[in-house]
Amino acid sequence: MSTLAEIAALPGKSTQELNQLWRKLFETDPPQAGKDYLVRRLAYRVQELAHGGLSLAAGAILDGLGTGHTVQGKAPVVPEVATPAPGARLIREWQGVEHVVTVLDDGFEYQRRKFRSLSSVAKAITGTHWSGPLFFGLRKGGKA
Repeated sequence: MSTLAEIAALPGKSTQELNQLWRKLFETDPPQAGKDYLVRRLAYRVQELAHGGLSLAAGAILDGLGTGHTVQGKAPVVPEVATPAPGARLIREWQGVEHVVTVLDDGFEYQRRKFRSLSSVAKAITGTHWSGPLFFGLRKGGKA
């Protein structure tokens, strides 16, 4: 059975069948959880066994985010700020001039030029390095 077919079949299984599959895939007793949780976690496990799991580095980063601790002596990773939807306009006044940036599917447009990141747009505006999300008020601490 293909990975996709195996995953698609999970919601149709009984809780007893899901518990048996859990024992087979995890080699441990299943948690006392609802069927939805079992289906989601088993779907991930099926994919993990078929395609590989997270790298050690990714796992360490996620562990650090969950606990708020540092990862290998580095500062905790700050979760990525959600980028506004394509077509959205970000407006920022800087030194008395209003600057308008349009969000694209694959970057940002400012003064008819395409940029890969908000930080590069902020640098074009200010002449110095800025965190783009901070500069445009998408992250706390910035000037909106």
